[in-house]
This record gives sequence, structure tokens and C-alpha cells, in this order.
Amino acid sequence: MNLQIIPSAQIDNAKWDACVSASSNGLIYADSKYLSAMADNWDGLVVDDYTTVMPLPWRRKWGIKYLYTPPFVQQLGLIGEGAIDIEKEIKGFIQYGDYLLNHANSDLGIEGSSCANYILPLSSSHETIIQQYSNELSGYIKRATAAGLTYEDGNVLEAIELYQKYYQERMPHVKHHDFDNFKRLCTDLEKEGKAFAKRVYSKDKEGLATAFFLKDSKRIYNLMPTTTPLGRKQYAMHFLMDNLFKEYAETTLLFDFEGSDLAGVKKFYEQFGSINQPYLHWHFNQLPWWLRLIKK
Repeated sequence: MNLQIIPSAQIDNAKWDACVSASSNGLIYADSKYLSAMADNWDGLVVDDYTTVMPLPWRRKWGIKYLYTPPFVQQLGLIGEGAIDIEKEIKGFIQYGDYLLNHANSDLGIEGSSCANYILPLSSSHETIIQQYSNELSGYIKRATAAGLTYEDGNVLEAIELYQKYYQERMPHVKHHDFDNFKRLCTDLEKEGKAFAKRVYSKDKEGLATAFFLKDSKRIYNLMPTTTPLGRKQYAMHFLMDNLFKEYAETTLLFDFEGSDLAGVKKFYEQFGSINQPYLHWHFNQLPWWLRLIKK
């Protein structure tokens, strides 16, 4: 086995992206374009001729290089064929890390905390999908439909900006330039058919909810759902999600709710009959003892 850790500027992006695309656990966040747009810096662990890869986003502080999770990235980890002792390899490369491994990395023997992530297969008909809904959810959707809500295509940049308006204050680690980088990235992804938005209007044409999604050959990713106060009263996001599932029913795609361990959000996702597919938060600290006191 030939294993290397390569700076992003030296990576063969075509081979890297082919590995990510072909692997069942290769999610859109590991695409080279996505990483280059959102990570301050990144290297890649590469096995043989890109049969297995692992993105390693990093920053440097006090002269120390450390792994971190870039904004709008959920799961990275080892992607591709076979299992590797990545703990040994990564800890030989870097002393400190705060990293999210993907859902298929549970057999790598790494200790970490489990994070909830809910998915819903869209291979069945819409009629079959809605049979999994809770009675409460079905009632909410009936009310929204009776109220005359409208579901239609949205504008990608408007959906991101509305999410930023409502939620950026709750995300102090995400800066304005991170949103700017993400908007530029998603403008390109939209042209490739990998980003889209949906919105819901009231009968009086008042905007109630928007949702921004990423899409690859395997998943639709629920990245930025936003509901106005009036939209919450009219169950606009319940209505939006149900219509999206109707639109993409009988496809090979999984719908990725992107979380969550928050009780209210978790309950909302579970109402759709979703399945928890957990991933791992890996934190390690091999810094000298005096630095461990500062950075835990």
C-alpha cells in the first residue's frame, strides 16, 4: 500500500473527485471544489492511485497546524476502498484535531462522540413515503394544503441570504466571508445541477419558507431551511419537505436532513419516518502539556 499526505495544490482533482463520486460514503463536502472554496487550507491522504482518499482541512495557530471542520461541512473522513489505521497516520502528521468522520467510518476503531444524522430513502413512491409520516405531521400538511400554500422553485442566492439573515448570529464561528465563499461556490454548483432552492408562499403571495439544497448522484442535502414566524404557524416547512419528497420520489437518491441532536429538530425529522445514520466527532490532542491547558 502506497499512502501519502499531499497538499491540495498537488492533488489530481479529477482522480480525487472520481473516488469521492464512486464511493458510497463519498459525500459532496469532500469534492475538491467544495474543499478549496470552504477550507482555509487542506491536504489529502491518498492511498495508491486514489483508490482511497481522506480530506484534511487545516489551520495554523501559534505555529501549530491543526485539523478543523470548515463551515457548511458535515462529514468527511476516509472515503473509498478498505480500512486503514488512520488514527496512526493522522496523529503522525498533526498534533491536534477536531474532525467529523463519515457514517461508514465506525469500524476504524476510533473513539469519539456519536452525532445524529437523519436520512430518508426516496426510492419508493410518494404514496409509500407518506405512510411513514407521523399522524401529527400528516395533519400539519393537510392544514397547509387547505390554507392554499404554494410550492415552487426558489432562488439559490436569496435562500442563502435569508438563512444568513435569520441564523448567522447563532453561528459565531461562521463569518461573513464564509457566507461569501459559500455563495460563490453555490453559484458554480447551481450551473452543474448540484445546488437548488425551493420556496413556499401563502395564498396571499407572502413568503413563508425557503430551503437551499445541495445535490449529487447519491443525496439531496438539506443545508439551509428557513421559515418565517408566519410560516411556522402555517406549517410551511412541513409542506415544503413533503412536496420535495413528492418531486423526487422513485429516484435512487437519499434525502439527508443534516442532523440533528437538538430535541426539537430531531423530532421534526423523525416525523417523516427518517432513519438515524450517525457519524463520529473525533477530537484528539497530542500537544505538549503546557499547550493542552490553553487549547482543549
